[in-house]
Amino acid sequence: MADLLRVDIVGSDAVKWRGTASSVVAPTVEGEIGLLAGHEPILSLLRAGSVKVTPSSGDAQEFAIAGGFISFDHDVVTVVVDPVTEPA
Repeated sequence: MADLLRVDIVGSDAVKWRGTASSVVAPTVEGEIGLLAGHEPILSLLRAGSVKVTPSSGDAQEFAIAGGFISFDHDVVTVVVDPVTEPA
């Protein structure tokens, strides 16, 4: 089994998504970033766009965001955003 990420997507009012994923793609102010297990630690501001999560099981999900930040360290991804639109 491939290494997995532990992911939390948090809005101002609640945790919007929590689980394990094989990858996360997010729109940073410096460009789009893709995260896989073992990536270097990062902390970056997010711009408007969508955060794409590929869960360890199930279909990929996208969350529309207006901004926020993303933190990654030791295969743990925390995305703090406001607002978050639930996946369709």
